[in-house]
Amino acid sequence: MSEERKTRLHGFASILSKQVEPLNEMEAFKKKFKDIEVKVLLNAKDGKWAGMLIIDKGKIYVEGIKNTPKENLKKKNAGWDGFLETTTNIFLQLFGSDELSTGKVIKKILARKIKIRGIKHVLILLKLFDL
Repeated sequence: MSEERKTRLHGFASILSKQVEPLNEMEAFKKKFKDIEVKVLLNAKDGKWAGMLIIDKGKIYVEGIKNTPKENLKKKNAGWDGFLETTTNIFLQLFGSDELSTGKVIKKILARKIKIRGIKHVLILLKLFDL
């Protein structure tokens, strides 16, 4: 992580950072994501901060974005490719368990507990947590 990216993360962005940044040390991650550039905004709507998960050609890092006002989270302002919004509890259920499956996510989407935009880019999370 470069020096300009070393800003203090708050709330959900900090939790997300601790989960994904160790992937930078894995050769399997570097090899699998060497050609991928994507930004996925993960917003825990019951918190004050969202986390922008950025994969940039074999490197991964998180930036924090204050989620109020709502305009901060719009694609035009934040520049995301994919967007996933739910509560912190559901995020922890999805990413904390060893069994992150498409079926679980689809059930929660149909129950309107998860909001997704740019699903093609959000699905990269399945590959990411498969490592």
